[in-house]
Amino acid sequence: MGRVFDEPQAAAIAKVVAEAAEASQRELVKMKDFSELKEIVRSLGVTVSDLAEAQKRTEQRVEELAAAQRELAEAQKRTEIEIRKLAGELRDTKTEVGGLARSMAYALENEAYRVLPAFLKQQGITITERFMRTEIAGEEINVFAEGKKDGREVIIVGETELKATSVRKLKQLARKAAVVQESYPSREIISLLITHYAPRALCEKAKERGIFVIQSFEWQ
Repeated sequence: MGRVFDEPQAAAIAKVVAEAAEASQRELVKMKDFSELKEIVRSLGVTVSDLAEAQKRTEQRVEELAAAQRELAEAQKRTEIEIRKLAGELRDTKTEVGGLARSMAYALENEAYRVLPAFLKQQGITITERFMRTEIAGEEINVFAEGKKDGREVIIVGETELKATSVRKLKQLARKAAVVQESYPSREIISLLITHYAPRALCEKAKERGIFVIQSFEWQ
């Protein structure tokens, strides 16, 4: 077969064909890249949509939490108001109870003033000066009287307690008796604990300390 193109012509044609093929290949690559890009964009679009929805739900949840926090703050405020109110009522109740306790204590003292002279006379003690409340050397004495026992002058020093259960009251009475003794050094001090009720153990401790416990049922 004869040669159609000479070598320079054939080389030129081959070069053109190669360049055309290369250009076509580049175009195919571009088309592939573009398709991949569209797929990525489409995927990102779905992801952005999901994120937007999630953000919307998060914002709604934050609003719900803020509303709940406001409700909690209001509830706490109401609770604090109720606590202050209850505290005030409790203070009033304590004041009333304290006042009632003092009134009952005074009532026991007044009853003791009335019945003790006859009761003590049965124990060999005669009251020569009536019972009273007084103060000696700055110490308040709830039950105080002068009397005689077996011909000797004595001083009656007493404390009242609605329900005597603590040794503390015995110590308090002993302290007051010591103060009175200093003011009346020549007199015998007779210490009385006057109560509605005292357990046996306390009565025994009082006896060991020379204190007479008189319970209200004894003078009925």
